[in-house]
Amino acid sequence: MSLNIELLLLALSGAGGIALGYVLRVLIGLAQKGSLELEIKQKLLQAKEAAAKIIADAEFRGEVLETERLAPIEEREEKIGTREERVAAREEFLDSRQRDLDEKEALVRARELEAAHAKEKAEELAKERSHELAKVAHLSEDAAREELFSEIERAHEEAILLRLQKLAANGRERLEEKARDLLTAAIYRLGNTVNTETLSASVIIPSEDVKGKVIGKEGRNIKAFERATGVDVIIDDTPDRITLSSFDPVRRAVAKIALEKLIADGRIQPVKIEETVEKTRAEITETIRQEGEAAAYEAGVLGLDPKLLAILGRLRFRASFGQNVLAHSIEAAHLAGMLATELGADATVARTAALLHDIGKAVDHEVQGTHVEIGRRILEKFGVAPSVIQAMQAHHEEYPYETPEAVIVQVADAISASRPGARRDTVDRYLERLSDLERLAAAFEGVEKVYAIAAGREIRVFVNPGKVSDLAMHKLARDIAARIQAELKYPNEIKVNIIRENRVVEFAR
Repeated sequence: MSLNIELLLLALSGAGGIALGYVLRVLIGLAQKGSLELEIKQKLLQAKEAAAKIIADAEFRGEVLETERLAPIEEREEKIGTREERVAAREEFLDSRQRDLDEKEALVRARELEAAHAKEKAEELAKERSHELAKVAHLSEDAAREELFSEIERAHEEAILLRLQKLAANGRERLEEKARDLLTAAIYRLGNTVNTETLSASVIIPSEDVKGKVIGKEGRNIKAFERATGVDVIIDDTPDRITLSSFDPVRRAVAKIALEKLIADGRIQPVKIEETVEKTRAEITETIRQEGEAAAYEAGVLGLDPKLLAILGRLRFRASFGQNVLAHSIEAAHLAGMLATELGADATVARTAALLHDIGKAVDHEVQGTHVEIGRRILEKFGVAPSVIQAMQAHHEEYPYETPEAVIVQVADAISASRPGARRDTVDRYLERLSDLERLAAAFEGVEKVYAIAAGREIRVFVNPGKVSDLAMHKLARDIAARIQAELKYPNEIKVNIIRENRVVEFAR
């Protein structure tokens, strides 16, 4: 019984403890809740105060920033206002300037109109004067115009003459000085030794007995030699010499060398002749190839076809008035290159054209036509550049000058050919050229005496002062020069010098 009571008491005490704990817990929760609400209210109040402070600071900073931002804008607006004032002033100035220009333009146009009217009036007066002259003199309009021009020339002859002389003298002096400097520099830089070369067609023999060996029994040896070489062998009464005749310079060279070998060997017979000629022909062919390549290398011309170089090498056995044509071509190439460099032209084109300008002479005995035309066809066949062909084809004025290099090639050719000692001429040809020059100039009206001087490179023409005026001297000089160019062939150039002299004689008695 007592145990049950104890248990009951224990249960009641436990329930009371639980109830008391719950009540305490509720009371503690309420106390804590009140303190949390108070804390929250305090924090909310602090947050509002902080927000108000932040807003105040932000408003202050915004005002500062706005002030700082507006300051440069105001300054910029002031500058813009100043610039606008300047622009307005400038526009006003330009408007004023434009008004002045418009006024001046109007004035100029008015003067142009006045000048045009004056010109028309002058032309009308000139026409009226021409018609009057035509009516009075019973002349046509063309004849009246000529009469008017003649009258003007007579009235202002001295002034026109002085002006022409001044212009001609100044221009000629400048051009001649420049040309002289260029040519002198080119010739001085080249400085080649001038050698006159004779490609002999004769073979010296040691004795007259050799002639019999060359002829052979019943002429077998000489016939075999002529058949193998393609040349004619002339054995005459000339002592110690056998002459070879052929238009082909290469054949002559082959025949000469082969005959010299046969004479040195002593065994002259048909089989030996054919063998020696074949070996010599092979040697000459190789020599021609080497000479062509060496010439192109020396002249600084690269990229030519080997067959074209072989044709070029044939010029080694060709001479013109004693000047070797291949050496002349190399020399002309050097001169053309130097002149082209000085004048700003294409030096490569000039050198190539000058080296190949006489290539037609290598085969002119086989092909019809001038060596210039033959050379053009050869270069076109081997695909040489058109600029080179244009520069080459005009060196004898058979074709017009199309490029500066064409003139340079002609000048280089003339320098190389006309230098003292470069070529030799016969006395008969020299005298004939001088006579032709004097005869041609003497045929003009008013010419009294003509003298060809400086080896035919200058003629001095003395005219009758009563028939030829000072102004007419210029026309006479041009007419004589034009006729020389049209009718005569000559190297380089010929200077026409007209001399008019007035002499007044009076006697005191």
